Amino acid sequence: MTQASALSPGARDRALTALAATPTDGELDVLVVGGGIVGAGTALDAVTRGLATGLIEQRDLASGTSSRSSKLIHGGLRYLEMFDFGLVREALEERGLLLTRLAPHLVTPVPFLYPLHHTWERPYVGAGLALYDAMAMTGKYDMGVPKHAHLFRKQVARIAPDLRTEDLKGAIRYYDAQVDDARLVLTVARTAASHGAHVATRTRVTGFVREGERVVGVRAVDLESGREIEVRAKVVVNAAGVWTDEIQELVGGRGALHVQASKGIHLVVPRDRIRSEAGFIARTETSVLFVIPWGPHWIIGTTDTDWNLDKAHPAASRSDIDYLLAHVNTLLREPLDHTDVVGVYAGLRPLVTGAREPTSRISREHTVVAPVPGLVMIAGGKLTTYRVMAKDAIDVAVPHARDCITDRIPLVGADGFLARSNQRVLLSRRAGLSVSRVDHLLGRYGGLVDEVLALLASRPELAAPLEGADEFLAAEVVYAVSHEGARHLDDVLTRRTRISIETFDRGIHAAAPAARLMAGELGWDEARTADEVDHYLRRVEAERQSQTMLTDQEADEARVSAPDIV
Repeated sequence: MTQASALSPGARDRALTALAATPTDGELDVLVVGGGIVGAGTALDAVTRGLATGLIEQRDLASGTSSRSSKLIHGGLRYLEMFDFGLVREALEERGLLLTRLAPHLVTPVPFLYPLHHTWERPYVGAGLALYDAMAMTGKYDMGVPKHAHLFRKQVARIAPDLRTEDLKGAIRYYDAQVDDARLVLTVARTAASHGAHVATRTRVTGFVREGERVVGVRAVDLESGREIEVRAKVVVNAAGVWTDEIQELVGGRGALHVQASKGIHLVVPRDRIRSEAGFIARTETSVLFVIPWGPHWIIGTTDTDWNLDKAHPAASRSDIDYLLAHVNTLLREPLDHTDVVGVYAGLRPLVTGAREPTSRISREHTVVAPVPGLVMIAGGKLTTYRVMAKDAIDVAVPHARDCITDRIPLVGADGFLARSNQRVLLSRRAGLSVSRVDHLLGRYGGLVDEVLALLASRPELAAPLEGADEFLAAEVVYAVSHEGARHLDDVLTRRTRISIETFDRGIHAAAPAARLMAGELGWDEARTADEVDHYLRRVEAERQSQTMLTDQEADEARVSAPDIV
C-alpha cells in the first residue's frame, strides 16, 4: 500500500471489509484495540514482523490521552528521585532513537532552565542531570541533544529576562525533546497502514468472540454506518489506555490490571508573554511544573489529580487553571492571568495502580498481562517509550514471532526530511511560499512535504492561509482528509492541527472555512457541513463553561453538554 493511500477516505471502508472477512478468507494474526500511541505502535510492530494486523479505534486516532500530553519526549527527571533508573535509561534511549533515526521531522530538542533557589540545589540537581546525560550517552543511540550546563544569575537573566532572578542562585540548562503528540500517533498509524495494517477509526468494540475460554476475536460496530461486524483474530491486544477496565469488563471482569486515571491539564499562552530562550521546570506540591516552548506559544502544565468522571471528556476547572497560574507566577516578573490563556486542554494518564500512593508517585512503567487465552492487555507507560511497550506486547501476544525491527523503520516523512530541509529556500521559490511557511510544513510532514506541495501545484487556491487560522494553509485541511484519515471537523481542528488550542477564539472563525474544504473532499451536503460546525462550536462553548467551574464535578457536567460527534 502506498503512503498516500494508507489513510485515504476510502482506506477505512477497505479496512472494515478486510477486518470483517470470514476465517476462510484468512483471519488476522493480531487485532489491536485502541488508536492511541501504544495501539498505533503495537500495530506497527506487529505488521512489520510479518503478522496480519488490524487496528480499531472507537473515535479518532489520538483522540484520548495521546493528544493531550505535555508533548515531551524525555527520560523523566523526577523518576531518578524515585530510583526508576531502568525506566529513565530506557526512555532516554528511545528519545535518542526518535531524534536521530525514527522521527527527526517530528521530534526536536528543547532547552529547559532548572532555577536554583538554594545553594545546596546546585550539586544535588547537577549530579542528577550529569547522571541523566550519562545515561543518554551510554545508550544504544546518539543522545541527540546538548549536555547540561551550569549558569550563574546574570547568564540566566540574559537567557530569560522575564524570569525572576533576584532570589535565584543561578540555574542549570539542560535539554530534552518535544513532539506534537497527535501527529506522532497519526504518523505511526500511517506507517503501520503503509506496511499493510488495516486501520479503522470510529469502530467500537461491543464484545469478545469466544471459543471456550479462548478469545478468538471481537464484535464491533461501525459508528458511522451502524453496521455490526465480527473480527476474527488469533490474538487481541487491548491498548485502550484509561478505558482498559471497561474492555476487561467485556470478558467478565477477568483481568489482572486496574488502571487509575490521573488528570493533567495544560495552558497555552502566547510566546510574547514570557521572554525567554528556554523553557522552565520547577517542583510543585504534587507534580512538576513545565513551561514549554511551543512555536509561537508556551505550554504550561501540569496537574496530577485523580479523575473518576467521564473519561471521554476530561475537563479543566477554574481551580485547575488558578493552580497552574499561581505556580508559574512565582517564577515570573510579570504575572499571567486568565486573559493571557489562549487555550486549555485536559488529558488522562493511564496509571497502573498498585500500592496505595498518590498518582504522582506511581511509576510510569508499563505492564503486559494475558488474563485469558487469546487476549493480551497492556497499560501504563509514557509517550516516549511507546515503541518498547509495543514490542513487549507483541512478544507476549505472539511468542514465536520474528524479532522486533521497529528501531530500524523510520516513520513516514523521516526519509527525505534532511534533504528537503537543506532545500527549503529552493522549495519556497518553486511553491511561491515564504521560507517560514516551508519550515512550518517540514516540521509537520517531513519528507512528505512533496505531497503537500504537489497538492498546491494542482490546486493553487489551496495556497491561501486558512481563514481564521493564518498559520495553516487551506491545503493542510484538504491533506488531512485525503492522506491522514480525518473524517470530522474535530479531527482537523483539534488533532491534525492544533487550531483549537492555539488561537484566541479556539478555532471558532476557522470552523466554517475548514468544514467547507472538508465537505468538498468527503461529499458533505450543506446540512452535514452545518452540523459539523455546530458540533464544534458547542464543544468550544462547553469547554469554556467548564473552565469557569470551581470543581471537577461541575466542570465535567459542563463539558459533557457537547457530546462527541460520531
